[in-house]
Amino acid sequence: MLTDANISRLVSKLSQMRGAALKLGQFLSIQDTHLLPKEIDAVFRRVQDSAHYMPDWQMEQVLTSSLGPSWSTKYFASFDRIPFAAASIGQVHEGVLKAEWSPTGQQEKVAVKVQFPNIRDSISADLSYITWLLRVTLGGRILPKGLFLDRTMEVMKAELADECNYVREAHYLQQFRSPDFLGNDSRFHVPWASSISSDRVLVMEFVEGGVSLGSELVTTLPQEQKDKIATTILHLCLLELFRFGTMQTDPNYSNFLYIPDSGKIALIDFGATREYGPEFLDGWRRLLEAAASVDLNSSTDPDTLGISPGPAWDACVEESISLGYLVGPSGEGEGFESPEMVAAHVTSLAFLAHPFNGRTPQPVRFGKGSDFGRNTERIRNELIPVMLRERKKGPPRETYSLNRKLSGAFLLASRLGSTIHARDIWEDVLNIKC
Repeated sequence: MLTDANISRLVSKLSQMRGAALKLGQFLSIQDTHLLPKEIDAVFRRVQDSAHYMPDWQMEQVLTSSLGPSWSTKYFASFDRIPFAAASIGQVHEGVLKAEWSPTGQQEKVAVKVQFPNIRDSISADLSYITWLLRVTLGGRILPKGLFLDRTMEVMKAELADECNYVREAHYLQQFRSPDFLGNDSRFHVPWASSISSDRVLVMEFVEGGVSLGSELVTTLPQEQKDKIATTILHLCLLELFRFGTMQTDPNYSNFLYIPDSGKIALIDFGATREYGPEFLDGWRRLLEAAASVDLNSSTDPDTLGISPGPAWDACVEESISLGYLVGPSGEGEGFESPEMVAAHVTSLAFLAHPFNGRTPQPVRFGKGSDFGRNTERIRNELIPVMLRERKKGPPRETYSLNRKLSGAFLLASRLGSTIHARDIWEDVLNIKC
């Protein structure tokens, strides 16, 4: 099954499926968790690099059904029929919007996202196919039970359905542009969306001169500038959670453009935006506060985790049970988790919250050879295998997208080798008085 030829066939098939397969490929491309066998991980990473464009007649069909038969002359002074980018559920064209349809009252260069036809209807079938591929074709024995594949696919199905609604995305573009969100924050630029946008065509301001945070140009910037970028993205994550209650949850580097001329970061994709209820966020904040209070320096033995149970540890367990991470405290029986699962879960939280811990020397260095890097390795090598083996239930639905965004911010900081005053960000967003 896993010969080079068969992997190539799988890549070709999944690339044509677009939506579900490409979204999973995007997810895996910005995660470094090694949950899947390396051969299958390679399949989805290759899918991510093999996006197909739709033929011109199909693009015309979508635009005509969404904007009317005279769309090209009614709304645009010019329109490039050759797309300059393709993503999981659509492709992007460059155009010039006529002044009467522009919020500025002048002709403006725009990016036009055109959704692949029937993508919404194919999501369920595509995810079923991928589930079959992973579970049946490859043999369920190589997939850890703690992955909870069905639950993961259910969450992905709901998220993809939201992303297929471009009216919804236009709403969040406008919301994040507002003064209540990022409208007055000089570090960011959020493009406007035109009123002609529909559920399958999104017409938005074209961001000039921006480069993806994943580009080589960003990695060659002076370290001071890289530190500023990573600090800004991490700060944004906490603002979205604890100030806005609304988060753009896809950390794919191409969704963030660095503008060298201004030093701003443009946020150009809000399809994966999620709102979180106050009850969940209050519990998650308490969990993160408890995790950031666990003493990671309670042991000098390098062969131990170096963590001793105490009030902060107990609070992590209590909040994890309340949120649904754990079925219960450690013990024996139906309503209990194994001691190994509880220890692995709380320890991983403490490691991830380490940058915000009041005991952690500031600023915090990320990347190879750093304490955070070593903690990440321990999570990957020591803790994830335990959790995949011992976990009795899938994580709370809200945390799939939330954890994805936070891990993406940490991975960016590590990729840039950044040094961040993480505790200052924590205290600023949560209004903690020193």
